[in-house]
Amino acid sequence: MDFQTKLRNYADLLVTHGLNIQEGQMLNLTAEICHQELAYLVAEAAYERGAKFVQVDFIDPRLERLRIQKSSEENLQFVPQWISAKYNELVDDKAANMRILGSEFPDILSDLDPQAVNNMRMAQRGAIKYFYEVGIGRSKVHWTLGAAATPAWAKKLFPLLDEDEACARLWDEIFHICRVDREDYLEAWREHNDHLHQRCAVLDKLKIECLHFTGPDTDLKVYLSEHAKFKGGGDQGPFGVEFEPNIPTEECFTTPNRKRTEGKVKTTRPFFINGVLIEDLVLEFKEGKISNFTASSGSETFSAYINSDEGASYLGEVALVGIDSPVYQSGHVFQEILYDENAACHIAVGMAYKFCIRDQEKMSAEDFIHIGCNESKVHTDMMISSEKVDVVAHSFSGEEHLLIKNGEWQI
Repeated sequence: MDFQTKLRNYADLLVTHGLNIQEGQMLNLTAEICHQELAYLVAEAAYERGAKFVQVDFIDPRLERLRIQKSSEENLQFVPQWISAKYNELVDDKAANMRILGSEFPDILSDLDPQAVNNMRMAQRGAIKYFYEVGIGRSKVHWTLGAAATPAWAKKLFPLLDEDEACARLWDEIFHICRVDREDYLEAWREHNDHLHQRCAVLDKLKIECLHFTGPDTDLKVYLSEHAKFKGGGDQGPFGVEFEPNIPTEECFTTPNRKRTEGKVKTTRPFFINGVLIEDLVLEFKEGKISNFTASSGSETFSAYINSDEGASYLGEVALVGIDSPVYQSGHVFQEILYDENAACHIAVGMAYKFCIRDQEKMSAEDFIHIGCNESKVHTDMMISSEKVDVVAHSFSGEEHLLIKNGEWQI
């Protein structure tokens, strides 16, 4: 199968299975300029499925750097009202939203003032709070994330290859992990979705109160609410049909009780926050909150991030992933969270997903607070498992269930 066929399969997968565009639905697509070929194919596939309008916002990371370098602190926190109006309309119109990841300049923000970067991004996220809380958090839009290879990103994975060879190799990894290097890619994803749904159903039947992670420098207990439910694979959107929030996806995830995380955990893969790589992070939790942390790099950026607001230092997600994941099996650390979070169990500080709460449609803001559902303007995943980590579930009835042993699923 040649490159163009696989790229078209990928675009079709993102639109047909990921976004599941419906007749008359609007699509908002954000991509870097270097992603224009994939963006065109996504737009083409969306129109072929009956999209009424496709808006493509091409961005250049150099402009974000320029703004941070040249702007006052006050101006960095300015967000024009039309941006809020646009994202509010996406929710109210039951639109679809997609972002293509994989930067042309992956390190472009790494040497800037972390507080300035964080303040700017917090202001942007605050301006579209309704979109994140209702559109994403309550699945009122069809949304998905995908990634496209770039030479600079590829060189991080394959430093011994020249840029063209490295980029081609990264595309091969993306196509394989996303299952589009085969003719039956849509059927393969339907089967994979069913498998994730079945695994989540098993987890829900266990009525888990606590997930206990143990491994090197890790002894962490993440407690859940009785209202928590596991999600994996596709979710149901406002049209009553499924869409796939992330491609790829290998996780079964849920919402923790924000006040009941205890213990210590060491991250098993580096990850980016605001363009800065966080490495060798060790976290300590007390009564749900990060009480202490160390990192070999990125400490200043991580500190600014978890102090963004009250909820930024509490957990909003816990996810289970086995080493059977094709991302893990690739043997690569991608330094792109969409891929690395699907290689290992992970936790996320910040905003909780309300669609992981039973009967969320009937709950008020006070109800969510009462059951420990975290509120924040931020959300970042951190990988915490490997082939040396075990996960034991403790049920509300006092039973123990070994879920993951040495990284492998036991259920």
